[in-house]
Formats: sequence, C-alpha cells, structure tokens
Amino acid sequence: MTPDPPDLYRFQKTTLHIVLKITYSFALYIILSLPGLCYAQKDSRHEDIDLLDIYREVFKQEPPRYTNEGSSKEKVNFTILPAAGYTLQTGGAALLSANATFHTTPDTTDNLSTVTSSLTYTQYQQIILPVQTYIWTNKNRYNIVTDWRFMKYPSFTYGLGGHTTEADQYRIDYSTVHLYQTAFRNIGKGLYAGIGYNFDYYWNIKEVDPPVNERTDYAIYENGVKSKVVASGITLNMLYDSRKNPINPNRGSFARVTYRPNFTFLGSDANWQSMIFDLRHYFQFPGSSKNVLAFWNYDWFTAGGNPPYLMLPSTGWDPNSNLGRGYIQGRFRGRNLLYLEGEYRFRITNNGLIGGVVFANAQSVSEQNTNRFEVIAPGWGGGVRIKINKFSNTNVAVDYSFGLGGSKGFFVNLGEVF
Repeated sequence: MTPDPPDLYRFQKTTLHIVLKITYSFALYIILSLPGLCYAQKDSRHEDIDLLDIYREVFKQEPPRYTNEGSSKEKVNFTILPAAGYTLQTGGAALLSANATFHTTPDTTDNLSTVTSSLTYTQYQQIILPVQTYIWTNKNRYNIVTDWRFMKYPSFTYGLGGHTTEADQYRIDYSTVHLYQTAFRNIGKGLYAGIGYNFDYYWNIKEVDPPVNERTDYAIYENGVKSKVVASGITLNMLYDSRKNPINPNRGSFARVTYRPNFTFLGSDANWQSMIFDLRHYFQFPGSSKNVLAFWNYDWFTAGGNPPYLMLPSTGWDPNSNLGRGYIQGRFRGRNLLYLEGEYRFRITNNGLIGGVVFANAQSVSEQNTNRFEVIAPGWGGGVRIKINKFSNTNVAVDYSFGLGGSKGFFVNLGEVF
C-alpha cells in the first residue's frame, strides 16, 4: 500500500533530511580534503582525479597501470554505484546503477561502446530494471542499440493536455515490459540508417484512487479501463552521431529520427504510428577550458488511430526518463510533445573531481480536443557533478529543479542527463 498523505509527507521529509545530511557530509569531506586530493594518485598522462583516486589515497593503494595511450590497462571501464535517494516519481528509493564503456576493437579511434543498467526499488513499491546498450563495431560500421526494461510501476497521472493541475493527480498501477532492438549501418561520415523492432506489453492495469463520481481522462480516452495493452511494431531509423563518448559528451552532435508503425498483424492491439526527433549538440569552450554548453531538442508525435494512453508522449518518458526536469514523470501528456533544453556544464575544481551545471527547459503537449499546443511549461535548476570514473568520464549527476505551480525536486543520474 502507498502511504496516506500525512505518512507520505513525513516519509518524504525524513528521506529528504537524510539525503541532504549525507550530501552535506560528503561535500564537507570533499571540500576539506581538496588541497590533498589535488595530488591524489595521478598518472602523468591523466591530470584528472575521481572517487577511485580518493579511495586509493585514503587506503594507500597503488593506482592502476597505464598503456602508452594513457588509458587504463583494463579493456573495460566499469562503474557501479549503490545509492539511496528521493525523486518526485519514486519517493524514497534504493538503487544499484552500473555502466561500462569499452572499445570493441583495439582501434581506440572507434566510438566508445556503452552498457548501462540499474535496479531500483522505491517507496511506492515500484521495481525498475532497465538494460541499455550502445555497441559500435569495427570502424564504426554498425551500431547496435538495445533498450530492454521491466517495470512494476504504480505511478501518478494527471490527465491529458497542458491545462491539467496538481489537483488532477491520481495513481495508475501496472506492470510492463519493453523490448526495443535496433541495428544501424553506416551510410556516410557519421550517418547511419537502421531498422528495428519495438514491443511493449502492459498488464494488470488499474486506476488506484481516481476521482469519485467522475470519469477520468484515461477512462474517457480508452473508453474504459483496459487490463492489458500490447503494441508491436517495426522501426525505421536515421542516426547521425559525432560524439566520442555518449555517457558524457563534450563536443559533437547527435541526431536520431525514429518512425514506428504498429500493426495488428504483428500482435499490436491497434494500428497506429509514432515519430520521434531526438537532436543534441555540444559546444566545448575554446582554449584550456573544459566547460560545455549543451542543447537538447526532443519532439514526439503520434498519428493514425488511438495510441494507448500509457504510451502517449509524456514528461519523463524518453528512453532515459530525463525529459522535463522540474516536473514529476507523467505530469504532462498528450498526442504530441515538443521539448527544448539548454545546459551549461562547468568545472568547480581544476582536477575534474567536482563540477556543476545550470539548465533551463520548456515543454508543451497538444490538447486532446484541438490538437493545438496551448501551454508552455518551463523548468529550471542547477546541480553538482562528482567524477566517479575519469576514464569513462562518468559523473554522478545530482540536480535540483523547479517548475510551475510549486513543482520541484531532486533528479539523480549516473552519467549526464543528455
């Protein structure tokens, strides 16, 4: 059972207090230790330090050996992070996150391949298990992209369109499996064409605490509450990627266009289509500066029949659940969505251990009756970055974000938001 509002408030307040206390203690330790840590176990070829260097310095362990290229002798740079925290959509949460970066061939000029995964259990009895891979073959000829996930996911919904309010909040409970697989083939410098298959299955769907004596937008849209939903479709993709490290890009561009027609002959409940434009660009400041200005545009459209309510474009439902910092996941939902974000990433310490970001974003979903974009919902905030693996350039990202109507909260990632 999800806690009643008074208990939920007390739990969130206690959880937030613990998170802030741990964060403060860690930050104080880092600040007091910085003069010594600036010299912690550096290799002459690598000026930055990370939390592993601090660990070795504290426990007097030898640093890893390096090749002539200046990277770790290990072929795979692996990062694992157990953590406890709080986010708007999960409440208190315990999670174990991991990622690995590596080259699939001895040629280090090829793009870095990545594997990321995590296991999360939350206050709202949610279970979240994603596995995502981004594998590059020799000479970047092929790019194999995997996005598999299982979720037991009681969560909040607010109805359709941009005019919904916090008072419209209620819970929908469901379990779901997503199996997305795409293979890209190089057709030009940095340009790829790809084909894939996407399968979504939702079951045990139920409205937990809908408004009394009132039909919800979900029930109206679906013409009743369906206990299960299946969507099955091929995908046609175009990809341009000039980034070297997708976990923490410092320059280059990324553009992906995905068209997905769902067909009943493939097992889908209905025929409908979606198209997603995911565009990103990164500017590294000139000279010795390692600060980065990053931009992200994510546009999501549906057409042809009625896409399932739970698969409509919505806040925080991009593949990495990062769209719309400042708002809870699912806060805005509609048949179409437009999104734009800008972020400035900067170093706080010269050794790269601690950095910071400031960001602003704006989103808009189309209205159900008019299909027009009538409301723009801005979000803004800032955060800190703590380097936990300097070879994969992986940071722990902790942001505090604000939105309209008093919306605010923590957002945590292993790796950059985009």
